[in-house]
Amino acid sequence: MSETQAAPTAAGAPQPPKEKIPEGETRQDYKLVTFAEGDPANPKNWSKAYKWYCTMVVSITCFVVAFCSSVITADIDSVAKEFGISHEAALLPITVFVIGFGVGPMVFAPLSEVVGRQLIYGSTLLLAVIFVIPCAVSQNIGTLIVCRLIDGIAFSAPMTLVGGTLADLWRNEERGVPMAAFSAAPFLGPALGPLIGGWLCLAGWRWLYWIQLIMAFVVWILITFTVKETYAPTILKRRAKNLRKQTGDNAYVTEADLDSRPLSERITVFLIRPFQLLFRELIVLLMSLYMAILYGLLYMFFVAFPIVFEGGKGYSPGITGLMFIPLAVGVVCSAICAPLVNKHYLTQVQKYNGKPPAEIRLIPMMFSCWSIPIGLFIFAWTSYPRLIWVGPALAGFPIGFGFIFLYNSANNYLVDSYQHQAASALAAKTFIRSFWGASTVLFTEQMYHRMGDQWASSFLAFLGLLCCLIPFAFWKWGARIRQRSKYAYGGDDEDTHDSDVENQKNRDPNDPLEHDALDLERARSYVSNP
Repeated sequence: MSETQAAPTAAGAPQPPKEKIPEGETRQDYKLVTFAEGDPANPKNWSKAYKWYCTMVVSITCFVVAFCSSVITADIDSVAKEFGISHEAALLPITVFVIGFGVGPMVFAPLSEVVGRQLIYGSTLLLAVIFVIPCAVSQNIGTLIVCRLIDGIAFSAPMTLVGGTLADLWRNEERGVPMAAFSAAPFLGPALGPLIGGWLCLAGWRWLYWIQLIMAFVVWILITFTVKETYAPTILKRRAKNLRKQTGDNAYVTEADLDSRPLSERITVFLIRPFQLLFRELIVLLMSLYMAILYGLLYMFFVAFPIVFEGGKGYSPGITGLMFIPLAVGVVCSAICAPLVNKHYLTQVQKYNGKPPAEIRLIPMMFSCWSIPIGLFIFAWTSYPRLIWVGPALAGFPIGFGFIFLYNSANNYLVDSYQHQAASALAAKTFIRSFWGASTVLFTEQMYHRMGDQWASSFLAFLGLLCCLIPFAFWKWGARIRQRSKYAYGGDDEDTHDSDVENQKNRDPNDPLEHDALDLERARSYVSNP
């Protein structure tokens, strides 16, 4: 039987925690506040229109963040020339921004599981908006690097919280298409950044930052003032507080109230949770490595495309930006195909009586993983300066098409495997992915010069080919790994109760506490001690 703490007394002082719930203990000690079946306050029961609105707002926010990470790659040379620095030093604002992507989620994602999503969204985006301004008016590379690092950390919150937000809003069988809409954003943004930036930089490189300010401010307004809190424990905590105030009965509690640890200790635990998932969970580690390699490939393209098209073919930055169009089209096409993938998943839901194993999410990955090495091989051996631009440009299509299917499958697999700790699992993935993506920008140019354009791209293709083993390995052994996991989700988060206040009235206060203890254990998985 799980351990608990008695509800606060009428005087407001918490009673000492019980050592254990003995058999026959009654429900009079506390009244656990949960969602009723069909409860309109449960984000999963919100109208489909509003859930889609929230999904699109957070997805557009991710698009803007990803766009901000890549748009400045369109004009690195102007920054180097104005500040009198090397080309490699001018690349540092990109590197530190992506490093910020890795650092921020390790704090913001678990913190959102303490204070809720909305506060994190609003505060971090506001900070990011403010620090875009010094970048746009900077007079030295130091200012640019420091402010871009702060922006990267602040902008990282939406990129990792969206997975948790979608888990808050959508049930398992509904989550496929919304997750695809989100998954398109991190890849569509970087693809369109160089395209738009290539022409915008004609007005000066500082306009590459002013456009970030405009777009970031718009999404901050939308997400702060039109999207409600979606994190269930935060909503229930507010409900319990209102019930205590309205009834004068301090027995109304949530799982967070029954956690006897001080807030500082809980935050410390949550801060280390992503690292625990990353280094103790084989599923999180290997999926993170796979996504890191894909993310690194994307940022390598920001350097490889100018090498092939500007250096090899003599194109301008604007024309080189147009070469990213097939990559973006591939991302969009794969997003359009998402309903077909979701339809297939729904058939699997029926096949498994509503509880399909998480490994079903790997099916799209097992089919699409081959498109990445195929596209890279095409890019490699059609990138000779004497050949027409069509080959290396169109190679972006299968790569873009594969990116979103792989990313979508990985996100869904992590969310289904670690459902109540989805934000932390995605934060762990973002951490390793971002550090690898940040490093690739610094050595891609040297790698292409030393290995040659063809063999450098072929090396990346062979790396992508090796990663194709990962989804097949988890298809065979993933369930066994999850069964032995300390953190993997092992229950149904859709178990509901008849009501909160009404259900408490209808219950016999002398009934054993066993079911409440199980409810508490399930609910505590939101704020579990790793």
